[in-house]
Parts: sequence; C-alpha cells; structure tokens
Amino acid sequence: MTDTVLFTHEARVATLTLNQPAKLNAFTDEMLATLVARLDECAARDDIGAVVLTGAGRGFCSGGDVGQMGAEADNTPHRTKAYIDEVIQAFPKRLARFDKPVIAAINGVATGGGLDLALACDIRVCAASARFAETYARIGLLPGGGGAWFLPQLVGRAWALELLLGADFIDAETALRIGLVNHVYPDDELAGAAQALAARLAALPPLSVRLIKRAVDHALSGADMATCLDLIASNIAIAKAGPDHAEAIASFREKRDGVYRGY
Repeated sequence: MTDTVLFTHEARVATLTLNQPAKLNAFTDEMLATLVARLDECAARDDIGAVVLTGAGRGFCSGGDVGQMGAEADNTPHRTKAYIDEVIQAFPKRLARFDKPVIAAINGVATGGGLDLALACDIRVCAASARFAETYARIGLLPGGGGAWFLPQLVGRAWALELLLGADFIDAETALRIGLVNHVYPDDELAGAAQALAARLAALPPLSVRLIKRAVDHALSGADMATCLDLIASNIAIAKAGPDHAEAIASFREKRDGVYRGY
C-alpha cells in the first residue's frame, strides 16, 4: 500500500486519510486503488466497526487532477469508458457492498470527483469552513463518480440540477440546510466529532448495524413495502438467534457496555 491514503485504527474505528495535501488531495489512480484495498481490509477485520474518510491538510479532495486531462490524454471512447468504469467508479461500487458505516469528515474543499467520494459515504459531517461544488460542467464533463445518482437522493432533483449544472460553490450552512451533510462543526472540532460518531456506531451490535444498513439500501433501491417488510422480518429472526441480541438486553439491564461477537 502507498502513503497516498493514510490508515489508522483506534477503538474499532478505521480512519482513511487522503494524503496529497499539496494538491488539495486531488486523487490519482493509485489513491483510488488504495482506497478500495483499504475498504477490503476494513471489511475483513472484526476489530473494525466503522470507517471515517477525511483529507490531509486544508482540503478534503479537489477531485481529479486537471493537469492530466485534455487533448494530450487518451480520450478514445472505449478507453475512457473502461477507465471510468474500472478506476473512477471503483470506490462507490465497493462502498455499495460495504456493510459497515462510513462517515465522510469533510475538512475543507470538496469538488467534482472529490465531492462524489463524500456523497458515496453513508453519513457526511463537515467543518464550518468546508465548501462544496460539482464542477464537471465547467470542464465539459459529467459526474463520473456517482454525483448524478447520489445527489438527487440526498437533496432532491432541483437542488441536484442546480449544483450539477450551475457548478457553483456552496458553503457548509447551505449544505446542511439542503441535506447534503448531517452536521457542521467548528473546524477544530470536526475530527473529534467524526471519531466520536464513528465510535458510537462501531460500539453497537455489528450484525444489527449491517442488517439495518442493508435494509435501508434495499428500500432505496425501489423495492415495494411488502418486500422490505418481509426482509426485515427475516433479518430480525437472524438477529434474535445470535448471541448479540441477548447480550444487548443483558447489558442494558445491567447498565454496562455490551461485548458483542458480531454474528
């Protein structure tokens, strides 16, 4: 693994830090591949219950490196499509199969593909100084990292179109008002607040967390209510049959933290 993505682990929370601060963490192919590899690691480890994604320095992620784009690049259609499919979209596709909660802690500018990275996460929190923009239209492109899919679900069609077509920046308070982020914190409190939220989620019974996340994603996929309720009934039966439900009830009654196995 390279140092384009830093990895730390504490109290069942893994933190992935995009690490190209001199370029506002503009991503490279290597960085995106490392992100996916780290997600694979986090998925496999029982001692990780939640993930925080953030950026080093004064920005979250400024998207793709514009210096590598333009007429000099190989823009043949079949190569471009394969590149978007296999490299740019690898992160959101992997997150779609990732059962543990992922929190984007947006510590500065998040633009274009960088904003798409945050949109793919389950929960977004940001610093008061954070700024957001979907800048694709300015450079004659489209949101290849999933922005056109995630944004309408999060903020509605009208705001999604204004952000994507207008390509203008919005501030943290606007992002909070339209539902792009869950919380806004003072700059010096963001990292601690994101870690605290992740630790709280990671301390819950792991199987319950995973099945709840799957149920929400299933509902958003367009499944009808009867199908969703049937799935929930089946998942409750699975959860109640494992040891963590009994431990959760016991720890509640005994006013102590639960000790969970995750199955």
